[in-house]
Amino acid sequence: MRRIILSTESGADLPEDLAEKHAVQVVPMHVIMDGKDYLDGSLPVQDIYDYYDRTKKIPSTTATNAHEYQDFFTKIKADYPGCIIIHIGYTSKASASFQSAVIASEDFEDLYLIDALNVTGGLAAIVMHAVTLLENEPTIEPDPLVEKIKAIIPKSRLAFVPGSLEFLRAGGRVSNVAYLGGALLKLKPRIELIDGKLVSTKKYRGKMSSVAEKLLQDYLNQFDIDREQLYFQYSIGLDESIKLRVEEIAKENGFNNIKWMQAGAMISTHAGPGGFGVAGLEV
Repeated sequence: MRRIILSTESGADLPEDLAEKHAVQVVPMHVIMDGKDYLDGSLPVQDIYDYYDRTKKIPSTTATNAHEYQDFFTKIKADYPGCIIIHIGYTSKASASFQSAVIASEDFEDLYLIDALNVTGGLAAIVMHAVTLLENEPTIEPDPLVEKIKAIIPKSRLAFVPGSLEFLRAGGRVSNVAYLGGALLKLKPRIELIDGKLVSTKKYRGKMSSVAEKLLQDYLNQFDIDREQLYFQYSIGLDESIKLRVEEIAKENGFNNIKWMQAGAMISTHAGPGGFGVAGLEV
């Protein structure tokens, strides 16, 4: 039986312990800061915020290129001889990374590409669903596995409130950024993935402590999320008391398996410090 290996991008913010435990391969995206190119994962997130505090400039990000994907897939094939690769990629609507994977895939056999149309926790939720499918049915053939993974993509729900509108604006990833004009009124936007695009769907007023609670309550009221797993995302700077409170709310709503994920350098460059998000799969 040929082994199926799952892979994804660093923009999934998949915790290292989960990636190692389930042999999920992760290809790094890029952060450009002060004229230097850093691989996501090699750059401490705090360095990004320190750089902004010092220069008032925000780093930029770039996608994984086709050559890097060739090296990435080649290494997987070398590490797991005869394996089949299923790559679950960062949304093609917000990055060129998936297209780079498509270009690189022409040189490989037994390589399946899935555009997850999601990012950070929403992408991680899909990857971990694929892990569960594979572990529950280790002899499954790649074609039906790919179809099952694709079927869950529309059910992945991600919502987050960025810690800094300055970072969000500079990143240019939110399609209706003009909607964020309420910054001077201390309004915080709720960002969701809709058809693979980051869209601001609502505004919250107040401190992050109350906004995080409102976001989570709205999210749980809007979506019927599978109680088996809930993912919380945060960027450095989110107060510990907020983490405790939202986890308490989640448990009150029947979620006992909660996984916290820290935003990596790539996602943090867009979300800024002190952001909070939630992701899960609808039943």
